Amino acid sequence: MKTLLKPALFITVAALISACATVPITGRHQLSLVKNEEILPLSFQNYQQVLKKGPLSTDEKEVALIRKVGTRIQHAVEEYMQENGYADQLKGFKWDFNLIDNDTIVNAWCMPGGKVAFYTGILPICKDENGIAVVMGHEVAHAIANHSRERMSQQMAVNGIFSIGAAAVGSTAGVMDDIFLRAAGAGTQVGMLKFSREHESEADHMGLIFMAMGGYDPAEAPKFWIRMQKDSGGEQPPQWLSTHPSHENRVKNLKKWLPEAQKYYHPTN
Repeated sequence: MKTLLKPALFITVAALISACATVPITGRHQLSLVKNEEILPLSFQNYQQVLKKGPLSTDEKEVALIRKVGTRIQHAVEEYMQENGYADQLKGFKWDFNLIDNDTIVNAWCMPGGKVAFYTGILPICKDENGIAVVMGHEVAHAIANHSRERMSQQMAVNGIFSIGAAAVGSTAGVMDDIFLRAAGAGTQVGMLKFSREHESEADHMGLIFMAMGGYDPAEAPKFWIRMQKDSGGEQPPQWLSTHPSHENRVKNLKKWLPEAQKYYHPTN
């Protein structure tokens, strides 16, 4: 029996070792058992379903501001990725920035492929364009760091699935749909896997760089998180903060990364 297990174990280990990717800015290595071109169509479909449910905001000023900030962060990301040899990772991206009219949800997210949604409930805490840039940079960073792809890969490995093709047949076919919806379906409210604290901190770091490159002062980031903490009133933190780093650690880390981010900051009119 031991002899039979060894080849299978070797194949599994070899598959995991070969399926590695590197996160831009931080340089962290991550598991990647699925390609973006396999995930993006599912992401785009799911995003459209969320928009149909809406309701989308009809406040033209607020919608325009979300799209203005989103476009600036998008250009910053594209510039960084081009200059640092990661341009191929943006292949297939179809950026979109929308505002959903729901004042009770303090949330924002970015699905794979640059599909962003803000809820009106987070705008009072954002306070202004700089605050929106903090949130936008953070959420876009999740997509650029391929956090959904990473946690999807982790779930695939747990289920013994090492490629989308292998999952297309047999008893694992239905499992893949569930894994994707939980890992990448930011708009779904049921069963979604939450980002780890490591992912959240990484998104903070990367988002700080992206907002700075977009012409927004990264020093505004700690201020936003202090406002977010106050908004919780010491009670159960908002949904958006449920698995984020503690308030003290987040602000401490952001201040630690500020000197790096300031190097990328060039104010724009």
